[in-house]
Amino acid sequence: MSEPTALSEQVLELEIRVAYQDRKVAALDEVVRTFTARVEELERQITEMKAAAKSPAEPIGPAQEPPPHY
Repeated sequence: MSEPTALSEQVLELEIRVAYQDRKVAALDEVVRTFTARVEELERQITEMKAAAKSPAEPIGPAQEPPPHY
């Protein structure tokens, strides 16, 4: 195997690896974006639930009326 051929094969192998890594990084970036959006949504819900727990405008459960007597 001549030196230029071996070198071009090494370059090709490196280009293939870089292309694979670029695809993998893009896929992982999408996963991170999805998880970030989900975490932000959950944080918003927690904040709303904390506010509701501190000052409930209306009872969460059924009305606290005594049961009818027979």
